[in-house]
Amino acid sequence: MDASVSDSPALSRPELPDLGAVQTIIAIDCGSTTTKAILIERHEEGFRLVARGEAPTTVESPHDDVTVGVLNAVGELEDLTGRRFLQERRILTERGADGSGVDLLLSTSSAGGGLQMLVSGVVKSMTAESAQRAALGAGAIVVDVLAVDDGRADHDKIERIRGIRPDMILMSGGTDGGTTSHLLDMSEMIRAADPKPRLGHTFRLPLIYAGNVDARKGVREVLGGQVELIEVANLRPVLEREDLGPAREAIHRLFLDHVMAQAPGYDKLLSWAHAPIMATPRAVGEMVRLAARMEETSVLAVDIGGATTDVFSVFGDMFNRTVSANLGMSYSVGNVLAETGTANIGRWMPFAIDDALLRNGLRNKMIRPTTIPQQIEDLLLEQAVAREALRLALAHHRELAVTLAGVQQERTIADAFTQATGGESLVRMMQVGLIIGSGGVLSHAPRREQAAMMMIDAFQPEGVTALAVDSIFMMPQLGVLASVLPDAAKAVFQRDCLIPLGAVIAPVGGGRAGQKAISLQLTRSDGEREAMDVNVGELTRLPLAADETAIVRIEPSRGWDVGAGAGRPIEAEIAGGAVGLIIDARGRPLELPLQDGERCQSLERWLTAAGALPEAVGSA
Repeated sequence: MDASVSDSPALSRPELPDLGAVQTIIAIDCGSTTTKAILIERHEEGFRLVARGEAPTTVESPHDDVTVGVLNAVGELEDLTGRRFLQERRILTERGADGSGVDLLLSTSSAGGGLQMLVSGVVKSMTAESAQRAALGAGAIVVDVLAVDDGRADHDKIERIRGIRPDMILMSGGTDGGTTSHLLDMSEMIRAADPKPRLGHTFRLPLIYAGNVDARKGVREVLGGQVELIEVANLRPVLEREDLGPAREAIHRLFLDHVMAQAPGYDKLLSWAHAPIMATPRAVGEMVRLAARMEETSVLAVDIGGATTDVFSVFGDMFNRTVSANLGMSYSVGNVLAETGTANIGRWMPFAIDDALLRNGLRNKMIRPTTIPQQIEDLLLEQAVAREALRLALAHHRELAVTLAGVQQERTIADAFTQATGGESLVRMMQVGLIIGSGGVLSHAPRREQAAMMMIDAFQPEGVTALAVDSIFMMPQLGVLASVLPDAAKAVFQRDCLIPLGAVIAPVGGGRAGQKAISLQLTRSDGEREAMDVNVGELTRLPLAADETAIVRIEPSRGWDVGAGAGRPIEAEIAGGAVGLIIDARGRPLELPLQDGERCQSLERWLTAAGALPEAVGSA
């Protein structure tokens, strides 16, 4: 019999209130550096965001108590609203007649580095990759992936396991009924390494076994006395099917019952919250999936932070998340420079920049991560780096979001061997209906047009795609709220969280500059009509307010595709936003001019047309 995850001691928390009577909600996100609290209330028109407070996270010394930052953030809500939510250094989780307290308290967390996992499998491109997808989808940061065929010697793997100190291990490999020797060898290797948990010194490291059921007994004999062993269904019970659900559920529960219980102060926060604390990336993923259902379209979302960049995608029933742990805008900006080089970053600047000046600017950002650009040139450099970080993160996401992701598929034996060398990517930009951007460089760009252009240049959407940004990064709080009150999460997401930027029309093709790429006919909701031709190499913008919609008929020239095939017209309804409608006929894939002078002129022309270029840069 499988050892159930629920055998772990449950941490006490208040019972859920009558959800139909909930009027006031506080949702908290304990981030690695900042703790954010939002106040949501039910009004006549439904649930709305009322206020937002934030404070430094206090999971580390000198406080060593995450609730200090939580109370400080909620205290800011008190200051903003003039109401009382705290009493005797705890949050009032019952609403009083005077308006004090809340009906529902929820929380997410990535404090202390989030959920850090080591995963292992037998074949790197099959079971190890399945384990990686399971961990990433559960909201973890995968610190390493071990496999029999990963090219490292056994002693190197043992040293690596010893040095990682993860929060938990996910072990997979083999199909049910197959060979067990590789799994037993991996177990012996883990036993030899004797890994220790990152948090806590009095409990055994959790290890989730999700491999060949025939190897369970042997794995239990090797590791049962050394780790907290949890057995779940095989990630790859047969070669043609991947089942990530049981492993992900085990990760969620262990995160709450083991990892969070060891983090400083989380026992108090757990006793206040009405629902389990959710890993921040998992909560964002839940919100992305909800957005895909609400909009009835495929969604691509990105959260670009100071140290990491997370990419989420939903295509049909297939959800994937990846973490690019070395790509970020402050702490990891040096890694972006190292991975992509000065030439790739500099190519996005609308003026020539010396390589040494570019490198020094990014190094200053890395050692002073909280600084913000003071000059227009510094802002454009930061946004150039963001384009490369986003581009590289999407490339990483494409590699893991492949055809065997979380669903059963019928395959021939030839298809199965193709999968062994990497399946077909699920990320098809022509199918993406909505791109959501989050993170400081996107959400807080001085102009919304700049956020739109960063996403367009980095992701190169195809066909007709809506664009939006998360206003103040409340998607984690709404993700955990969606697990309890989905209607409330939907209402706040639509009215207060998501800022529609508009849409981009991007035909796929290539040709000589000046040739017609598409003809466009636009009919606004008030009946006004416009018609225009857009030539190859041009980018233009039409105003379309957030409360407007329009019907567009797009007729691509021969060799160009906007979603129906080369040369075939389409008709679509689009919604406006802060930017409006951008028509991008620069071609796909986007290729910038090689000559510096021509490239700078083209970038300046495109950014100016989009409204993303400050006027002072033209003479820079």
